[in-house]
Amino acid sequence: MHSVYVFDAYGTLFDTGAAVARHAETLGASGRELAEVWRRKQLEYSWVRGLMGDASRNFWDLTEDALDYAFQKVGGVDPALREPLLDAYRDLDCYPEVPSTLRALKDKEARVAILSNGSRDMLSRAVRSAGLEDLVDELFSAEDCGQYKTAPAVYEMVTTQYRIYPDAVSFQSSNRWDIAGANRFGFHTVWINRKGEPDEYLDLRPDAILPDLKNLAGRL
Repeated sequence: MHSVYVFDAYGTLFDTGAAVARHAETLGASGRELAEVWRRKQLEYSWVRGLMGDASRNFWDLTEDALDYAFQKVGGVDPALREPLLDAYRDLDCYPEVPSTLRALKDKEARVAILSNGSRDMLSRAVRSAGLEDLVDELFSAEDCGQYKTAPAVYEMVTTQYRIYPDAVSFQSSNRWDIAGANRFGFHTVWINRKGEPDEYLDLRPDAILPDLKNLAGRL
């Protein structure tokens, strides 16, 4: 067991498809494509900004930009849904096993933190709306260091705060590219492969691959 367990937020703890799912009836057949394009562009914008060394637009700005692009790309979606979809994204559902997994870690006196590209305001609201305030000790936002993952400086915030070596940290993410970055930094990494995707970045393999977080608690 590690002394610190750090979790990515979006797609790992919080279901990024939940915002669109809440408006599925109104969106109809366009909903699935809209959700996919929105998420893909959100990530792409953070990667491109990261490569440019420009994080002046925070992750919420990029989330809005990505939704605007998705509306144009998918077409046929009522623009009046923009604000309701953004409101829903602010209060995403967490995955069902998240509370019990974090509670099991806390019961074993591990420190639990979130490390995300999300802005601090986004993360605080998501944690609060999901009722996880008592289960998360620390929020680390890429906004605080002015860079996006997979820049080493983002992961370094954890080791600096806790004054520990990277290998004392178990890092969990559903994003394989994030796992690659954390592995390169020196964290113990657990890829939460919710969608059964094939592995990639084979030179930066995760230490474990799990289908969800429920099995993480079972490994303690």
